[in-house]
Amino acid sequence: MPSYMLLLYGDPTGWEDKGQEEIAAAMALHGQFTEQILASGAKIISSEALELGSTATTIRTRDGGEQLVTDGPFAETKEELGGFYLIEARDLDHALGLAKLCPEPNVEVRPVMPTE
Repeated sequence: MPSYMLLLYGDPTGWEDKGQEEIAAAMALHGQFTEQILASGAKIISSEALELGSTATTIRTRDGGEQLVTDGPFAETKEELGGFYLIEARDLDHALGLAKLCPEPNVEVRPVMPTE
């Protein structure tokens, strides 16, 4: 089966102030999503939640090879990458159907490029 990356984007505002109950409730929704993925016949290769973008460090390589290291995410946007699922699904339509079930408000679905 082909692989697809489900990239989860959301507004990070307020996550630092969420209590344990709110975080547990969000994680429970992801547990249900995981069950839906598996019940559909797809496979989860990997999935992780990411720390807030404020913890990121970006390395930009300029023409000529000069490297600039900066604090923060690559792009400054309202939504930021908060996690991912790497799945195997029958086809793109299957992956899109699963992405629609995700509890996150914005999910980018990308096929993984075969490199063998």
